[in-house]
Amino acid sequence: MLHAEKESFAEVESALAHAQECIAVKKTVFGVIYLSLTLLASSALGQTVRMEGQVVCCAECWAQADRTKIQFGTSADLLKSQSCVANGDPTLLAVREGDKFTLYQLEQAKFRLPGKNWLEFMGKRVAVSGSVEKKKSATVIRVDSLQVIAPSIAEQEAANVAGKEIELILKDPFGTEQRLSALKGRIVVLNFWATYCIPCRKEMPDLAAIQNEYAALGVQVVGASTDEITDRDKVLQFAKATKINFPIWIGATTADMIRFGLGAALPGTVVINRDGHISKVISGIVNQADLKKQIDAMLASAANVPGKDRQRRSEVSSVPS
Repeated sequence: MLHAEKESFAEVESALAHAQECIAVKKTVFGVIYLSLTLLASSALGQTVRMEGQVVCCAECWAQADRTKIQFGTSADLLKSQSCVANGDPTLLAVREGDKFTLYQLEQAKFRLPGKNWLEFMGKRVAVSGSVEKKKSATVIRVDSLQVIAPSIAEQEAANVAGKEIELILKDPFGTEQRLSALKGRIVVLNFWATYCIPCRKEMPDLAAIQNEYAALGVQVVGASTDEITDRDKVLQFAKATKINFPIWIGATTADMIRFGLGAALPGTVVINRDGHISKVISGIVNQADLKKQIDAMLASAANVPGKDRQRRSEVSSVPS
């Protein structure tokens, strides 16, 4: 009996030893796998990668909704993003991975922003390439190249604005409120620009020439600057340097541009008929010859409508208001 018990005890010890060996082997295997994955992830850092995602203003705004169901990029989102960027919040790239999103902080590398920040790309779907780095609690993508794949929701909604009447209320450099609706009866060439925008400076002589040639026929050029009211002196200096001869309004926003069917990129121009309805939207630098053809066609059309009086020369402003 005692011999049988000893044999049974030995079998139990042997089984326990075998189990411990299996556990040790599994720990080793899992350790190797974990180490391999860690090394793989580490090797990805610093290497050039390509990813697609949506540009978003901050983690807080992104987290306000389930982004698998409610997309980011409405006009309200883009308007809020301006204050987020102004407050110093890092701009992010939301990359979908299955049913979840990973947020990467955007930083410039070889890619150079056309403006002061990433606002021009806010809400857009983009493809970027660059290196991924870890910085404190953030994962950063240092952007070498960027390509826009799709516009924001707000831009898509604003794409069809022809024939619509849209109000714009801004202030001139002296703080007086100006309304676009007050210019009804004239053909308005509404140009969005900024002092820091190099292409904007390039097109100013063409816009000034349009103002000179067509002012007496009831055409009014208006420059809506996206600079802040606090940048008044800078705006006036820009106007003097570029010999602007038409009214300047200050404080336009990206959201305003989108409402008029333009993207977020400067410059942009909208041609509005005498009834206050949008006739043409021009993204980028204006082509003077094409713009003149558009205005000539509108003037000819108005001249053929009975009862349409041309704007009196004395009512037309030709100097910055």
